[in-house]
Amino acid sequence: MADLLQKCSVCQALVDEEDLFCANCGAEVPEREQVVASEAQTFRQHFECQGCGASMSYDASAQTLRCPFCGSGRLENKPDSKSLAPSRVVPLEVDRDSAVATMRRWLGKGFWRPSDLSERAAVTTMTAVYVPYWVFTAQTFTYWTADTSQTSFGASGDWAPMSGEHRGSYAGLLVGASSALTPGETSALCPFDLGRGVATSQIDLDNVIVEQFRVQRKYARPLARQGLENLEREACAQYVPGRNRNLKVNVRLEGLSSEPVLLPIWVMAYRYQDQVFRFLINGQTGRATGQAPTSWKKVVVAIFIAILIVLMLLGLVGLVAR
Repeated sequence: MADLLQKCSVCQALVDEEDLFCANCGAEVPEREQVVASEAQTFRQHFECQGCGASMSYDASAQTLRCPFCGSGRLENKPDSKSLAPSRVVPLEVDRDSAVATMRRWLGKGFWRPSDLSERAAVTTMTAVYVPYWVFTAQTFTYWTADTSQTSFGASGDWAPMSGEHRGSYAGLLVGASSALTPGETSALCPFDLGRGVATSQIDLDNVIVEQFRVQRKYARPLARQGLENLEREACAQYVPGRNRNLKVNVRLEGLSSEPVLLPIWVMAYRYQDQVFRFLINGQTGRATGQAPTSWKKVVVAIFIAILIVLMLLGLVGLVAR
């Protein structure tokens, strides 16, 4: 069986049948040199962050450079490097001022956050980065089973089994291919309007920061399958009358395909009381996600109030018992 697995000729790491480059050392897969010529791009201003490991192209217009993901200045220049070329790029539409305003509004929400967070948070770094994603398309055929609360017996405690089939068609399922952002972060920023994507020749990628593809197709496929199964589970739940339980789906994928794209994200870091937190904004829609501190004063007050309520209830029960 091992003989059927292809290895990188440089570092001997295993490579997937669709991989153009070794994920371990970046070397081209020899048998695919003709494909590489049309699906690869060369980064001549390439650096790797020694803090978080992010691999990116350099913004030629920048006077100074820090890693947009972790703020580290420990950036190591790398020789010319080839990476998977995106099939299209979604342009940046949210400007810097709008991004800052979005962050301020987001920080002002949430009961458990400090009351002065929005006013006192200081932006330390702010960079627009074109982040790699895989876009998956597939048709699904699903056989599902579930228990429904709506039975002919009339008893509320009864459950009846039922089953069915469902066919679905999905396009535009996004799976993050970033090595610096977590799957939760790249997922939270979705959706993007992929229909507004343009050819790479229409975007000046030499004067922006572009993160290179570091999640290969073979690692993105299981995440895509999981996402499709979740979508099918939601679709099949609509066919169960009343409440449902034990809903299970057996999904068969048909025509699963993928393409690499670059999507715009504002990567920001802000400081609050000597702590640094990361904040991200969808550079097309303004959708935001990020980290925020917790107001422990509010937590302590809430616990104290809860204890008082419990003591009052216990005292009331004691009085009634007498």
